[in-house]
Amino acid sequence: MLLERYGILTREQVSAEGVSGGFSAIYPELTQLETLGVARRGYFVEGLGGAQFALPGAVERLRERPLQDEQPLVLCAVDPAQPYGAALPWPKRADRDGARAPSRQAGAQVVLTGGEPILYLERGGKSLQTLVQRDDPRLEPALAKLVEHVRAGRGALRRLALEKVDGESALSSSLGAALIANGFQEGPRRLTLSA
Repeated sequence: MLLERYGILTREQVSAEGVSGGFSAIYPELTQLETLGVARRGYFVEGLGGAQFALPGAVERLRERPLQDEQPLVLCAVDPAQPYGAALPWPKRADRDGARAPSRQAGAQVVLTGGEPILYLERGGKSLQTLVQRDDPRLEPALAKLVEHVRAGRGALRRLALEKVDGESALSSSLGAALIANGFQEGPRRLTLSA
């Protein structure tokens, strides 16, 4: 089931799923799947543990994946397709040492581009974090995709009332003008956007 869900399975993903006994409990079964030719064992994702198992189709898709011109994608932070905070660590920005780190939390949203997290919207839609530098060219399209996601009324996210962006007031933040240009309305102490 975990191989079907993730395609490539690592120790960190098994831990995030809360499997009783952890990775060592399912390792013998994964080894049997490898013997049967159902799964492959290898080092598929750099930076993660050496014991990784994958479905053959997932490995081929990973090899074929184009890296440029990928469109932003909005996912719930706890979605299995969103690996940050479980299998992969959240990116750190040197210019924000004191900022609260993103977390895998129900209701939080992540905007990914090319598999990398660009924006993190906290549960409740009151705080937004940029996970890349302000001059990153992927930031504006990711912001536009988040706005499109809210306006389309997809999922539970139908209204944003941003009070904070990167720990500072949304109205005076470095992203304030871009947020207004994308359809956010100025209000007292916040920028709002509704479906």
